[in-house]
Amino acid sequence: MADRSRLLTYAYILLYIALSSGQIFFNKWVLSSKEINFPYPLGLTLLHMVFSSVLCFILTKVFKVMEVEDGMTLEIYATSVVPIGAMFAMTLWLGNTAYLYISVAFAQMLKAIMPVAVFVLGVAAGLEVMSCRMLLIMSVISFGVLVASYGEINISWVGVVYQMGGVVGEALRLIFMEILVKRKGLKLNPVSVMYYVSPCSALCLFIPWIFLEKPRMEAHSWNFQPVVLTLNSLCTFALNLSVFLVISHTSALTIRVAGVVKDWVVVLLSALLFADTKLTVINLFGYCIAIAGVAAYNNHKLKKEATRGSSDKSQPAESIPLTASSTSNS
Repeated sequence: MADRSRLLTYAYILLYIALSSGQIFFNKWVLSSKEINFPYPLGLTLLHMVFSSVLCFILTKVFKVMEVEDGMTLEIYATSVVPIGAMFAMTLWLGNTAYLYISVAFAQMLKAIMPVAVFVLGVAAGLEVMSCRMLLIMSVISFGVLVASYGEINISWVGVVYQMGGVVGEALRLIFMEILVKRKGLKLNPVSVMYYVSPCSALCLFIPWIFLEKPRMEAHSWNFQPVVLTLNSLCTFALNLSVFLVISHTSALTIRVAGVVKDWVVVLLSALLFADTKLTVINLFGYCIAIAGVAAYNNHKLKKEATRGSSDKSQPAESIPLTASSTSNS
């Protein structure tokens, strides 16, 4: 029985890695001018959030196959969920837009800087404490990303700015979620997070879409492919469910480790699938340094969560997917 449970856990982890990697390639394929030619990242992200909102409502309120945890109030929604939804929308929008300018592999390398952004903002918000150990880890990650960027052959600074904007948005989202748990005392599972955040994110995306992409979509004819776009949105929702399965059977840390494995899979496969990806030795060397720093950061978080879990059994560290990539371009 234990072996069966272990195999099931491994299957969930592999499912998450496959869906997360596949979603990145799927988004790139849809946005690419050489493939589906749907160069509207804001519209694509809006479609994902609307689709997720509708499905969450159907699954939780109509068929009731999933439960939404209680405890949400108007005050918590306005002060916590709305900022989380806004930052989530910003992350998805800017991250997907970056694919129009830089390769998938380089985008993944730049995202390795995420722990640095989370830590710096965490220190500013009083959630993290500066230490020599953490300063060293952050320096290693930053140095690795700089080396990887130096080795990029076809670098687009516009794409870099978009990707870094997405990183900042994701870091702010994680900080807001940390505040939601620690200061508001609200514990939500990933399905509940999707249920509350997706509609808010959709609204935050709809407003800029009206002014930025809607006129372009009306002015230029494009080949609408409902089957492809529906499958793309369905894969996004399935990715969220895989996060729920992994966290419910393991822990939030497992998602972090699986995310590192996924990043390497994406970097290596993108070199085979896309002509715009040219990996260099400097690229890979810098990325190895960055990943080493990320591994050290995850190890530090594991020890911190273990200490917190032993001192406060009533608030498990993995009650909310603070580091799950969710439906972002990751």
